Amino acid sequence: MKLTRHTAGLELAEPLRISRSVMSRRDAVEVVIEHGGLRGRGEAVSSDYLGLPTAAIHKHLESVRAATERFPDPETAWAETGSGHPAWDGLPPGVLAAVEAALLDLVGKRAGEPAHRLLGTPTAPAAATARTIGITAPVPAAAQAARLAMSGFTVLKVKAGSPDPAEDLARVEAVRTGAPGAALLLDPNGAWTEAQALDLLPRFAALGVGAVEQPVAPGRPDVLARVAKESPIPVIADEDAVSYEDAVALAGLVHGVNVKLAKCGGVRAALRIHEALRGSGTDLMLGCLTASSLGIAPAVHLADRARWVDLDGHLLLAEDPWTGIGGADGTVRAANRAGLGVRPARAGAGR
Repeated sequence: MKLTRHTAGLELAEPLRISRSVMSRRDAVEVVIEHGGLRGRGEAVSSDYLGLPTAAIHKHLESVRAATERFPDPETAWAETGSGHPAWDGLPPGVLAAVEAALLDLVGKRAGEPAHRLLGTPTAPAAATARTIGITAPVPAAAQAARLAMSGFTVLKVKAGSPDPAEDLARVEAVRTGAPGAALLLDPNGAWTEAQALDLLPRFAALGVGAVEQPVAPGRPDVLARVAKESPIPVIADEDAVSYEDAVALAGLVHGVNVKLAKCGGVRAALRIHEALRGSGTDLMLGCLTASSLGIAPAVHLADRARWVDLDGHLLLAEDPWTGIGGADGTVRAANRAGLGVRPARAGAGR
């Protein structure tokens, strides 16, 4: 086998403002694993919040290149990705997820099977995805909500965490006006104190918000659990649910856990979390970072396992270099093509 990599810049169609930052671009490192004339691909995106700059992604990939290439075939390597094999010791979850995705893509192509079948789902999953509306003024928020609803989106996620909570309430009310039939999610990205959350959540519930992600600052899961117990709407852990161990510790204490493959380490880790949550009263949410369709695709193949789906990272881009998972009409769909099922958006663009 041969592992190579290269970097492309991903520009957002417009800057995305959340409570802790504003993002307008990020790097995507494409991981390519080749064997027998076929290539499998995965993607790791740079993330300041996760402490994963582009240079570190390349450094980690180079550190495991030789060990990965020593596997006799991709099937053997894929079988070992879920076993803690020393070949990938020390890899950050986002890099491990990209290597795993490239192997899954290659194994699927060699077998002539789409990834979802290799993961135990015979029929290609399809799910309504949330579409994120960043921290912005009420008038543009309402206009964006109306446009998205007309395009087919039935779930909208509104970012919150403005210094003045009244601005968040006004934004949500505007989104509700612009898209009266849409289900609403709220995401303050941990911006509130416990007291603020307990005061604000009933007010957001009255505006039609159906669930909230990480209302309080991460690092105190006991506080998050207390808020979840008192909240009139489901509380979903995100920043407090990074690893499998985090998710298990929160099972039964919150209503949902937001699993992002770049946080937990890939599809196998996500499946372990899904199994661990079964019967606990805590449901799965599938989330993502801003990434191309290549980076989002592995999670789309798991979409049938989730109560909430927020896989819109590719829809935030000015230009997505890959295609194959849909979403522009509000529904993401796993392709029935072999592997991850994505293709270059422009002829000759894929390597």
